[in-house]
Amino acid sequence: MSTTIGEYLDTLTVTGDLYKKLDDNTIECYACGHRCKIREGKRGICQVRFNQGGELRVPSGYVAALQSDPIEKKPFFHVMPGSNALTFGMLGCDFHCGYCQNWLTSQAMRDPSSDESINYVRQVTPQDMVRLAHRTNASAVVSSYNEPLITSEWAVSIFKEAKAAGLMCAYVSNGNNTPEVMEYIRPYISAYKVDLKCMQDKNYRKLGGVLQNTLDGIKRAYDLGLWVEIVTLTIPDFNDSNEELWDAARFIASVSRDIPWPVTAFHKDCKMTDHDNTDVKTLLRAAEIGKEAGLRFVYAGNLPGHVGEYEDTFCPQCNHRLIRRTGYILHEYHISGDGKCPNCKSQVPGLWHNDPSRVVLNGGGMPLPVY
Repeated sequence: MSTTIGEYLDTLTVTGDLYKKLDDNTIECYACGHRCKIREGKRGICQVRFNQGGELRVPSGYVAALQSDPIEKKPFFHVMPGSNALTFGMLGCDFHCGYCQNWLTSQAMRDPSSDESINYVRQVTPQDMVRLAHRTNASAVVSSYNEPLITSEWAVSIFKEAKAAGLMCAYVSNGNNTPEVMEYIRPYISAYKVDLKCMQDKNYRKLGGVLQNTLDGIKRAYDLGLWVEIVTLTIPDFNDSNEELWDAARFIASVSRDIPWPVTAFHKDCKMTDHDNTDVKTLLRAAEIGKEAGLRFVYAGNLPGHVGEYEDTFCPQCNHRLIRRTGYILHEYHISGDGKCPNCKSQVPGLWHNDPSRVVLNGGGMPLPVY
């Protein structure tokens, strides 16, 4: 008799940290904003955290996606530009976005068409991850591809080893966090990227989330002192109206005008095939709204070579070009080792290289396989 994906994944678990016990062997998981109350023998919304005998079991000891990416692919524009980020993901998600590019892994245990993701599972140790980071010359280790919040115990076990080895650690998240999970991961991560998917709660709920939870999650990450960047995938006839883009930009500016906001181009994927791909005009309109709303660092991604200055980083004080990019490739880098503009000596918000001479220019700009 063949093993199901659920039976196999349940063997790759440990007792979790992010929960509390309720009455009648029920538990409340607080890894994400759903705060699932899980009865004995049942699973949370993510499907990969479950109640066994009144204890929460959580994923551990494997990856289902792993490669060394340009850090701009996350996208992080103000975090160690031009460097590699060893990026890993597991299976499962607390959302079910119809346009997810990683649906094979994120929708495992929820969508039977994702069951083949069992073939992507590789058992590894945190020490293995550090070795792979060094092998691919990575400066950072990033939890991404599926929602990292729901696998935070495993991420922290990796990040402890990575941080001890001098590597920066980061999350690429939907922002549906809680105070408890953020306090849990805060000692180990330096940067936190959030997908702000739209500004209408009814559409957020179609994706499996709640708008206010994500807005609160962004503010929470910023208030904890993490370097926060926010990306919005701009989807025609879903979230690309001027009103909605203004709402997003104004919200981000209300948290901090220094938060970078990459607006990226949608292309048809997974189950959302009834919307047009995003054109250059739409992306530039979104970027211009961000600038008009007062954001100091607005980028337009996914259409390299077509969006002009919105690929580059400029000094917010004197407008000196600090970084020139095409896609994930850096052509120029002019930020000093102490994070300042060489022209006006103003501090540039971000997490920059201590030694600018080691920044890789005109590199490949492509993901590197690690196996």
